[in-house]
Amino acid sequence: MSNSVVSELTTTVQFNCHVSDARHGADDSLCVYLMRMREYYRWEKGLPYGSCLERDAVGEWLQSREQLWEELETATLRPIEIGGERFDPFDADAINRRLTPHGLVYGGGLGNRAKPHFVLGTLERETTQDAHHVLVVARELARDLTAPAAMTRGHTIVVRRESLRRTLWEKLETWRWNRPDNALGRAFACDDFDGSLERALDAMTEREMATLLWHEQGEAEAGQCLGEEWNELLMACIATPAELVARAVRDHLADCFITLPALAKGGHEASLHLYIGNLGGMRKHLFPALQTAYEEWRATGEPTSFLTAAEHGRAHWMQVAEEFLALYRASGPDAADAIHGLVERIRLAPAAHGIRSS
Repeated sequence: MSNSVVSELTTTVQFNCHVSDARHGADDSLCVYLMRMREYYRWEKGLPYGSCLERDAVGEWLQSREQLWEELETATLRPIEIGGERFDPFDADAINRRLTPHGLVYGGGLGNRAKPHFVLGTLERETTQDAHHVLVVARELARDLTAPAAMTRGHTIVVRRESLRRTLWEKLETWRWNRPDNALGRAFACDDFDGSLERALDAMTEREMATLLWHEQGEAEAGQCLGEEWNELLMACIATPAELVARAVRDHLADCFITLPALAKGGHEASLHLYIGNLGGMRKHLFPALQTAYEEWRATGEPTSFLTAAEHGRAHWMQVAEEFLALYRASGPDAADAIHGLVERIRLAPAAHGIRSS
């Protein structure tokens, strides 16, 4: 594939990324938005992590980007053209069948609030793992503002090394502001970030690639259990508080299937610290038993507490998901309020991992 063809393809994918950002750029709080824009600027300009950003240059770029988004707010996504064929931008499998022989990989799917996410990058490797087709993206050529480190569609998992590495750097940078003694700090202490930043970041990224794969495999297993009706429920809850609850429940179910048992049985100390440190918002609120399991593990060094939490969590979150589906069958889109109203009742209590708090 010639450089000109790759350039045209990159332009098309980046256009679709801009359209997505134009529609959803205001989804985040102002603080989160500005932090993401700062790192997006760093990525787009090819600047190294930690480089000092010129305020005026960033300000001009931000103003220009927001003006572009305003112009594209009502634009439609462009089809992906390869060798005279046109593909729907969400038909990632068909697109990748044409791209992977040329060392490229593509991803397209929906994230929080049904925001489209697209990525085009160089192919690091292509493997099969437990019946899943795994594509690893190395250098990213086109991406949107929010860059999820992994996406699953059907039996295909796309893992983005560069996005994962950048996310870990952002977490390190934020933690360094005050250096609190918490789970994130303990995760970073497992590598020499102060003495050899790049090497430490590479090591952590490589470890967390495995964690991402476990989570995505768990997502696929959860999807098989819940069926297509769960996606219909999720779409009915888009942009409501119930969406956060439903996504958190499915994430916990996925991790109780595979991620937590794999981390605990494998003795992945740094990854366990990072896993707990990454829990926030609704996920942390719904599963306080995980924090208790973490403290028990720190005190004893034994993974039993995590395995117990995962065992009870599988049954608990499956039961909760089925309850959500029953509400959706009965009320359709009106189920969103009822789902959000269950938040306190469905929390998995720390005292006895299988008992709901009241």
